[in-house]
Amino acid sequence: MSPVEASVLLIAAGVLAGVVGSGGGITSLVSYPALLAVGIPPLPANVANLVAAVVMGPGSAFSSRRELADTRPVLIRLLPLCTLASLLGSALLLITPPGVFARVVPLLVAAGSVALVVQPALMTIRARGAHGVGGPTVLLVGAVSIYSGYFGAGSGVMFLAVVLFFYDSRIPRANAIKNVLLGVTSLAAAAVFVLAGPVQWNAVLPLAGGLLVGSTLGPIIVRHVPPNLVRWTAAACGFVLAVYLWLRAN
Repeated sequence: MSPVEASVLLIAAGVLAGVVGSGGGITSLVSYPALLAVGIPPLPANVANLVAAVVMGPGSAFSSRRELADTRPVLIRLLPLCTLASLLGSALLLITPPGVFARVVPLLVAAGSVALVVQPALMTIRARGAHGVGGPTVLLVGAVSIYSGYFGAGSGVMFLAVVLFFYDSRIPRANAIKNVLLGVTSLAAAAVFVLAGPVQWNAVLPLAGGLLVGSTLGPIIVRHVPPNLVRWTAAACGFVLAVYLWLRAN
């Protein structure tokens, strides 16, 4: 595949990933396979994927500023935790031997797919009222942040589940908090990878451009596409990818 063909594929995959992320919540299940398809090995592909995903954070936070109006106390408490835990996860990725990563990543992709499938059940949780940020919330947010810095696929859905169960059952507000937490973990991980290097910018830049466009178009397109179609298509791709990567590593 020529460099031009690879860039075109990554831009297109980024647009689709941004749309899928808006409708289903697991952007990496589209963007990560695209990076593998253009010939990037699993570990550098994961680094490129995490760095490119940073462009999706500011837009989602800006569009959710109404829901975030009264969330400053919880964000002040959780954002430093998310930052430190994500830094730890990205450091683990860098110091872990590539062979170990190749064996772990199929399980992570499968976990992300499962999270996407069960997301509708999580979204029906509305009976609980708002709760404080207690020990379970802090522990689970920290664990998801480590995972987000290490790999990240499905971490948005995991963050959403934690917020829904343990802090606030109102979907728009929980989703807004999730977007901020995910944006901070992505930025922290990206900073580590950029400093540690090398980052394959020839893959990051076209993918990031596509993600920016897709995350902008996503809310418009999703209004006209059945959410279950996006969700199940992305989950099916994730399961197929998990099987492929498992066979490749063994």
